[in-house]
Amino acid sequence: MKTHETSIPGVLLIKPEVHGDHRGFFMETWRNEWFPKLGQEYTFVQDNHSKSSRGTLRGLHYQLQQAQGKLVRVIQGEIFDAVVDMRQSSPTFGQWEGVVLSADNRKMLWVPPGFAHGFYVLSDAAEMVYKCTDYYSAEHERSLHWNDPEIGINWPLYDEDILISEKDARGMPFADCEYYT
Repeated sequence: MKTHETSIPGVLLIKPEVHGDHRGFFMETWRNEWFPKLGQEYTFVQDNHSKSSRGTLRGLHYQLQQAQGKLVRVIQGEIFDAVVDMRQSSPTFGQWEGVVLSADNRKMLWVPPGFAHGFYVLSDAAEMVYKCTDYYSAEHERSLHWNDPEIGINWPLYDEDILISEKDARGMPFADCEYYT
């Protein structure tokens, strides 16, 4: 496993070791001893699997209580994955990072607790799986507006007709959001 720091300390791009030949491939996607070696002391409690069609934008979600760290990977297709630092005490508060994750590049993104998270589907469809450090809680979930000009995420949109939920379309501007301390 190789890890790369992103422009935001703590947000890691992870490239697992892949063993492949003419039959296919094998890779470990999680080992409990990895995170402590990286200085991350988290326990995963929930696994999620989602499928979305091309042009779908989900997010930017975060939970004010029961903050979730997420280890995200794509098992089919390709997405642009984005995170925003929502921790007021952080020197990178309000900054964003975006990476392309795909079934082909097999990269994973570690999103620590305290970040808003979302993604945009670049392929015809994409399936992603992610491990979470806390349970989903609808009552604590918040949404940062995906296209807030104060944040300025450079989404690689195909056109203006994105597929988005009503809830995500009503996300809050960054200036009006509740933040982590």
